[in-house]
Amino acid sequence: MTGLTAHLTSAGLESRYEAAADPVSKSHFHALWLVSEGYAVTEVARLLSFSARWVHTLIKRYNEKGPAALADLRSGNGATPRILTPEALAALKQRIASLPDGGGLWSGPKIARWLAEFHGLKAVHDQRGWDALVAVGYSIQRPRPRHPQAANEEDRAALKKSSRMRRPRSSASILKPPSNYGRWMSTGSA
Repeated sequence: MTGLTAHLTSAGLESRYEAAADPVSKSHFHALWLVSEGYAVTEVARLLSFSARWVHTLIKRYNEKGPAALADLRSGNGATPRILTPEALAALKQRIASLPDGGGLWSGPKIARWLAEFHGLKAVHDQRGWDALVAVGYSIQRPRPRHPQAANEEDRAALKKSSRMRRPRSSASILKPPSNYGRWMSTGSA
């Protein structure tokens, strides 16, 4: 069994596993709780669909830095944006005010080509172009065109005034379906 530093007891690891809201932290605490319960690293890896190497990495991180090292360290890793920089997005807002060079409407691939040119890169993935359009709040959606012969507000108001009021029907004037009660008749003996 691989040794764990006693930052938390086995019960403490179990409670952190059960209370974790983040699924990554939950699986990390689950792995260490199983190791603290005496499971072999290979068995923990098999049970949680991890590699044995990853379980060893989690143990090492936990032993060196404690429970805080079991969080999802991918988010907030301090990396600054390289393609969707604030300068590029500000320039893009100005650029999309006019039509693209090839004509048509702006699309993810067209924005990606523009971003590659802006940054002096050979290419930028098309998805980054779409991400840039979303970041600047661009949408090609427009309201539907109004029919040229559609009624204006005055015509609609006059139509409402001229329509006659309908009186509610009395219950006696509403037709009721025929009753199913009565003599039984056989349809087979005709």
